Amino acid sequence: MNATPATFPPAKPAVLVDLEVKDAQIIFNAVWKRLEQDFGRENLRFPKELILLGGAPGAGKGTNTNFIRELRDISAQPIVVSHLLNSPEAQEIKARGGMVGDRDVVGILFRKMLEPEQQNGAILDGFPRTKVQVECLKLLFDEMLALRQEFSGTQIAMHFKQPLFHCMVLFVDESESIARQLKRGRLVIAHNEEVKQSGIGDLWEERPTDASEPLARNRYRVFKEQTYDALVSLKQIFHYHFINAQAPLHIVQQNIVRELEYQSSLELDPLTFDRLRGLPVASELVRHARQDLVRRLDAYQVENSEVFGKVIDFIGQKMMPIVTRHAISGTANINTEDPLFDDPTALAILIDIFSERGFHATVDVTRVEIPCQVDLQTGEVRCNVKKVYRFNIRFKFPEIRRG
Repeated sequence: MNATPATFPPAKPAVLVDLEVKDAQIIFNAVWKRLEQDFGRENLRFPKELILLGGAPGAGKGTNTNFIRELRDISAQPIVVSHLLNSPEAQEIKARGGMVGDRDVVGILFRKMLEPEQQNGAILDGFPRTKVQVECLKLLFDEMLALRQEFSGTQIAMHFKQPLFHCMVLFVDESESIARQLKRGRLVIAHNEEVKQSGIGDLWEERPTDASEPLARNRYRVFKEQTYDALVSLKQIFHYHFINAQAPLHIVQQNIVRELEYQSSLELDPLTFDRLRGLPVASELVRHARQDLVRRLDAYQVENSEVFGKVIDFIGQKMMPIVTRHAISGTANINTEDPLFDDPTALAILIDIFSERGFHATVDVTRVEIPCQVDLQTGEVRCNVKKVYRFNIRFKFPEIRRG
């Protein structure tokens, strides 16, 4: 079943959007000013890579978070915004009778992202959820670029890398979401009953929404009208990944891998990438490797027919008997001093022939000095230099039946 976003609320009036943008600017400026006062501008070192992980209820965020962390080599635990709202800072606000609003959420979150363990990358679970939070995120990105430019050429420039923001949405439709929420609720209740009876294990959190279809439906509606809208609004700015999470888990994870495949033009520093861009990417070479190999072999036949024939004869007469004897191990090392390979074209031909036949061939040229004369007056030893061509031939070895 394809998971396609259904009907969503109409766009907000322009006046309301402008007010949200202004509110975000005020909130961000206040938070940023406090961070500069508390940490110092040179210590505002945010994660280079930020994955904004959103998902419909029951879409599998918790199931896939560790998979994404491993895939992107992110060592820090995900930053779950709902957990941050139980932090000492948030509890203090609640104790005063206040509500944890956008300003408090942004302030607590930004401080969390400055922790040293977050520097290699961070996953944000549950942020942004409002338009104001979206705008604060855009402003953070702009400030990170400004910091990068400001400290460029200094000794701490390495701490201000090109920011890379991903917005990833795991999506399931309403019926699937409700079914998964209720199933999770039944599993939690059964687990907790077993823990209570046996006294072994930890109790799992029981969510009211997982035990009531109307509440589960309402939770999905809130996601659709608030969180999803907030995440999609970042589509034009950051890298956006929409994952159909209704498929089996292994398919979902294949899709996540495909979405987050390495893109050096996005991840490397622009100056680094500019120096590397002249070198081919492996996937581009592999795509046309077979056609290029065939063209080269045909060209050898036409343009270097004599050398081509000699190399084929050498392989057949001198090398294949040795390779055959090493068929069980899948590798053979062959040395030769044959002057045929003084011609670089002959070496290229040999490697291409083995490649066409399904082998992997490499060659190492060693120069060996052989004493040939001694100057009796000076004692100097004169040597002749000979070349030894050391070939390594590898291929897939057979499975051997044992026992």
